[in-house]
Amino acid sequence: MDKQTKIEIEAAAFRRLQRHLMEDRPEVQNIEMMNLAGFCRNCLSRWYQEAAAERDIDIGKMEAREIFYGMPFEDYKAQYQKEASDAQKAAFEIAHKKVT
Repeated sequence: MDKQTKIEIEAAAFRRLQRHLMEDRPEVQNIEMMNLAGFCRNCLSRWYQEAAAERDIDIGKMEAREIFYGMPFEDYKAQYQKEASDAQKAAFEIAHKKVT
């Protein structure tokens, strides 16, 4: 596989992951993703922002989130984000301590 084809396939896989999280499973909470996988939609938007910065493209945090979420972050939160339960918060604290 040549380099350009590899890049195109990786980009297509990223777009499919984004679509899955935003269209197929928007009800899955970011804290659940963080607790189970160690990353969430916000991480993906930050990685997008970092990749742009590596190419000298300045994208702010909220702009990167809007690009990834496909809507303003506040709109996403209002439509889909729920308050984390005490159990979710406790699991996050345990998982976060393992990483740091």
